[in-house]
Amino acid sequence: MNTQDQKSSTLRFTAPEAVVTVRDLYKSFGDRKVLRGLNLDLYDRENLVILGKSGTGKSVLIKCMVGLLKPDSGSINVLGYDVPSLNARELNELRLQVGFSFQLSALYDSMSVRENLEFPLKRNLGIYDRKELNERVMKSLQDVGLESAANLRPAELSGGMKKRIGIARTLILNPKIMLYDEPTAGLDPETSAEINELILTVRSKYQTASIIITHDITCAHQVSDRVIGLFDGTNKVEGTFEELKKQNPKELQAFFNY
Repeated sequence: MNTQDQKSSTLRFTAPEAVVTVRDLYKSFGDRKVLRGLNLDLYDRENLVILGKSGTGKSVLIKCMVGLLKPDSGSINVLGYDVPSLNARELNELRLQVGFSFQLSALYDSMSVRENLEFPLKRNLGIYDRKELNERVMKSLQDVGLESAANLRPAELSGGMKKRIGIARTLILNPKIMLYDEPTAGLDPETSAEINELILTVRSKYQTASIIITHDITCAHQVSDRVIGLFDGTNKVEGTFEELKKQNPKELQAFFNY
């Protein structure tokens, strides 16, 4: 084998695998057309940022990806699952492998942090052994830097702490894909930077592929391997952050020239 053949063989062997593939996705609500032929690929261990203004369909996209919304047409393949065709049991199998970090953290106010993290272990995995529950809870809290918060209630947490606990509750099931919906919304710049760093840490520790939905250009810069600009219901522009900043497409000028 010559040098060129060796290089080609190496490239083929190391080429990233698509863990999410979306093609020609359409979704409307009555007369309001939200997604209009969107195409997307997410690769293994990639952080993909979907950047766009509020109301452009970013959250609708990820809800379609986990079967919370059914598309009007198009294909969605996530971890080998043809999402629109899945029954309830198959959707549950898929959702156990996809972590969804909600914009408002979605913690149960009546439960302590510990109880919030134990809940998915009991409900989804049937784990009730106190020692195992405690080990898993403390590991997840350690991974987000909040071991000391185990016995607090959500009302006692700051906005940034709630975000971290929401991420910890998602990580406790060891997902293969993370979906972050506006992870820095409502946070001050310092706390936002901490959440961005946590997103990178999660990818490193858990080997996840991630989609980060945001309109925060600083978040996009700090966490992205690749950026898709979602406008008018489709992926108008795509590239690395630096490529798009250099190109300065008209759709992103309001973001880059803030």
